[in-house]
Amino acid sequence: MSLNCNEINLILEELSLDGAYIQDIIQPGYDMLCLYTYKNSTAKTVIICTAQNSVRINQTNKKITKNSTPLRFMEYLKSHVKGSRIESAEQIGLERVIKMQLLHTDSETEQKIKYNMYIKLWNNAANILLCDENDVILESMYRRPKQNEIKGQKYVLPEVKDIKNNEKFNVREWRAVPLVNNEGCPPCSTFNEFIDYWYSEYASNLSRDSLIQKVEKWYAINHSKRLVALKNLEEKLISFENASFYKHQGDLILSYGHQIVKNSPFLECEDYETGKQIRIKVDSDKSPQENANDYYKKYKKAISGKEELKHDIEIAKAQLQKLQESYEQMLKEQNPIKIEQLFRKNSTPKQKLKKTHPGLEYIIDGWLLYVGRDANENDELLRHFVRGEDLWLHVRDYHGGYVFIKSKKGKTVPLDVLLYAGNLAVYFSKARNNTKVDLYYTHVKYLRRAKYAPKGTVLPTQEKNLCITPDKDRLKRLDFINKENI
Repeated sequence: MSLNCNEINLILEELSLDGAYIQDIIQPGYDMLCLYTYKNSTAKTVIICTAQNSVRINQTNKKITKNSTPLRFMEYLKSHVKGSRIESAEQIGLERVIKMQLLHTDSETEQKIKYNMYIKLWNNAANILLCDENDVILESMYRRPKQNEIKGQKYVLPEVKDIKNNEKFNVREWRAVPLVNNEGCPPCSTFNEFIDYWYSEYASNLSRDSLIQKVEKWYAINHSKRLVALKNLEEKLISFENASFYKHQGDLILSYGHQIVKNSPFLECEDYETGKQIRIKVDSDKSPQENANDYYKKYKKAISGKEELKHDIEIAKAQLQKLQESYEQMLKEQNPIKIEQLFRKNSTPKQKLKKTHPGLEYIIDGWLLYVGRDANENDELLRHFVRGEDLWLHVRDYHGGYVFIKSKKGKTVPLDVLLYAGNLAVYFSKARNNTKVDLYYTHVKYLRRAKYAPKGTVLPTQEKNLCITPDKDRLKRLDFINKENI
């Protein structure tokens, strides 16, 4: 149940925001914004909610939960209107749209900038738009191209309707809602206080129901996609189960190769295992050994592909399990804000998440590894993301990426973790196809940048040697760890 036009006017009257300053801005979720205002030695927290069935603006005394990741709209408002003075805040007619005129003074140039912030409190199309003084949209809480609510478009004010009998929009009774058997509302001194209480008791359920619908739709789509992908992998694996067939064909060609007839596309012979007469496709221009080798290559490819498919099937099953766990976690959560945060975390593709550092990242047995794949990533990691006690690995005598193992106070890097890091260093180097590779490693504090050398070039001291045989199983496990988080 959202606010009607008369309730909005009463709330604005009680808030009395004209002349107040915006001291801070917090956005706990995509559908909520909080303005911390100050006027006449009085601080007020104004909450603006755009969630369906819970659209409102009111003062709150409750603690606002900050989002773990700063959101786009909040960051924009902070950089442009934090510290602004609210010149006026009034509803446009009875259209449930609030126009808030802001005056911002640039701290460096002392230039005064005027903004118009429109707060649309429509149940199915709520939004907050920050515009310049000519109503050109600078940024919006929701970007809606179809409604022209995007940056650069001019916001068109709603047509003010002449509603003569606005008494039909009743303000909810709030002054006398007695507590009976702990039911009802405690005494409230203002309508803002009543609204804050009412929505804290009821709107969370409305908002939660709306979020759960989104969660269920997201789960159904992704669960179906991952099941289809898993089924395709398993069907492909079945086709690879006949890998031994190719080896047997090659063996038969070597045994009966002398029977290959010129210009004939088949070799007809007796299968010594079954005693049946069979035909094997061959190239008569090739020798029996070359034809047999063609089948042996198919056999090796099928065997290799079979192992890769088993690995991919494990990852697909792990992703399905993680999807199920995330879904159940959101269903159990009662706090709508936390549900939204979990939903955003799980529904945002990994490639769209803002990276905190260049290169790749792995966690092996509790140890954090950074991998630079080229000179730029190597240099950036070395300059800004590692410290003196962290361990550095690099392939000796070959160009390649740097691998860093983040240190733990009072602990030595285990050999197993060192081998994982070594395999990564080999994989991201020119020595990838070698059977044995020499590496060296040392602490970051013993690295010195080489003058006039290409970017990322360092001269290590007090280094130790490490000779490894590249291990595909370790790389597969690292790949599994990386992919299961997608």
